[in-house]
Amino acid sequence: MKLIKNITRVFLIITLNFSFAQTHDSYYQSIVDNCSLSSIQTNLDEFVNHGVKSIGSTELVNAKDWLKAKYASYGYTDIVEDDFSVGGGNTATNIVVTKQGLVYPDTYVIIDGHYDTINGVGANDNGSGTVLILEIARLLANVPTEYSIKFINFSAEEVGLIGSQHYVDNVVNATTPKMDIRLVFNIDEVGGISGMTNDTIVCEEDTSNPPGNNSQSSVMTNELATCIGLYSSLNTEISYAYASDYIPFENNGEIITGLYEKNETPHAHTATDIIANMDVNYVYEITKGSTGALLHFAVANQSLTVSEEVDNTIDLRFFPNPTQGILYIKSNDLINKDLIINLYSIVGKLVLSKEFVLKDDAAKDSISLKGIQSGVYILEAITNGNKTTQKIIVK
Repeated sequence: MKLIKNITRVFLIITLNFSFAQTHDSYYQSIVDNCSLSSIQTNLDEFVNHGVKSIGSTELVNAKDWLKAKYASYGYTDIVEDDFSVGGGNTATNIVVTKQGLVYPDTYVIIDGHYDTINGVGANDNGSGTVLILEIARLLANVPTEYSIKFINFSAEEVGLIGSQHYVDNVVNATTPKMDIRLVFNIDEVGGISGMTNDTIVCEEDTSNPPGNNSQSSVMTNELATCIGLYSSLNTEISYAYASDYIPFENNGEIITGLYEKNETPHAHTATDIIANMDVNYVYEITKGSTGALLHFAVANQSLTVSEEVDNTIDLRFFPNPTQGILYIKSNDLINKDLIINLYSIVGKLVLSKEFVLKDDAAKDSISLKGIQSGVYILEAITNGNKTTQKIIVK
């Protein structure tokens, strides 16, 4: 929940009545079409049933475990618990799920929202954002993207953005150079109000000082609004970012955008923040538009889908995959046999070619990938007149 109430905000809202170069993508639409209202409703029911998810509570721990199980059920394996301390001796946990990009694996699009609540079960604040992120994670689990995606459920937002600040300080900035972030896409309170006409979503951009990234944030936010229009039935408005988990990223110089309901609920932070007081169909429409937006930001690309399976008629293995700098070759049947290895970029450019006589010697039966940029490649292996291909990811 944003800590400044809507009635205290003074700002200019610009209604989008112009178009950008973005066009409707039928591949993106085919993924958006699988968005499920029943899945969103089920997840929201389960989120609410965990009770008041305040810092230090068993309910918050149970919600954390529920989130991890949800991501695992969608097929994700890179699920990390990011623990941190909160005042009073409590420990809270961010859940960070990474989906690796196939062209720019070390550059990330982050979609985030908090899952802690205060004074109530938090159906809207921020169960709505939590289930939106889960549904997009489900939809994109097997969709190839050029950029890596991090689905992050932050904790301790309600007590001062502590979880997101911890993540920026101790993860994003923990390496030199720091994590390469293409965009942070924040989802906080997108449930609307039951009984009202909820047909508009507010897209939020960076207007902070210093203004170094403001223009880039404006571009991304306008692209977000365009995607909402392309893949949902909603109207859009532009406002400024404030008081949610994108702020530590904004202060760190990252490019941010976000979504927030147009009709601001009066129920946040109270026992009446329940499903009956929000509009689940509104969440469904926002999820559809957000799915199209994340596909756009992470650059989903159907052409990146390449079989990872080696022809079973050829006893030939390449490892590790993903790899960093070197690729080993192993075969029990092809010792002292000729082998030709060709490595192609995803657009079909030959970037490496090498001939081998396999010796069953790890020091010799390997390919140096020094100088090969990070990304996805197609490895072609030719031996005894047979040819097989395999997707190789270079980190």
